[in-house]
Amino acid sequence: MVRLLLVPGFVLLMFADGGHDPAWRSVAWAAFTVAMITDLFDGELARRHNLVTDFGKIADPIADKAIMGAALICLSALSDLPWWVTVVILVRELGITVLRFWVIRHGVIPASRGGKAKTLTQGVAVGMYILALTGPLATLRWWVMAVAVVLTVATGLDYVRQAVVLRRAGLAREADGGRGAG
Repeated sequence: MVRLLLVPGFVLLMFADGGHDPAWRSVAWAAFTVAMITDLFDGELARRHNLVTDFGKIADPIADKAIMGAALICLSALSDLPWWVTVVILVRELGITVLRFWVIRHGVIPASRGGKAKTLTQGVAVGMYILALTGPLATLRWWVMAVAVVLTVATGLDYVRQAVVLRRAGLAREADGGRGAG
């Protein structure tokens, strides 16, 4: 819930004083960082203390996508990040969410190491774009974002492959079960 509540405040901070004031951007970066760090801790705490809920299973990915989507859209609206980067990342994120619902009756597509690396790399890259970086750090953030985009596309394709395999296996089981095999 904290992450969802941070989204509107983060957006306001991103556009404060025209959107390019380094002080406001630093405060926006702090809000973004808090949101990303709470993502790491809330799931771990929920599992450790057996507090995993259906609400949490739904709200967590929504909060993740809300803060990341807000950051990407703000950065592109401020002309700090090309729109095609924002579109690629958001289409992948929303597409994988839809894909998971498409196959859910056949099984769950777990988060992969690549997916976790993608999330971490996206968070670092977006965080670097939120800050008013110059010189070599501005160049470095471009490369970090390039890696994030490559991981975004590669893991998205892997999730599509997993979904197709899972759905085919599920449909095959249904077909076998429908003929009374056993």
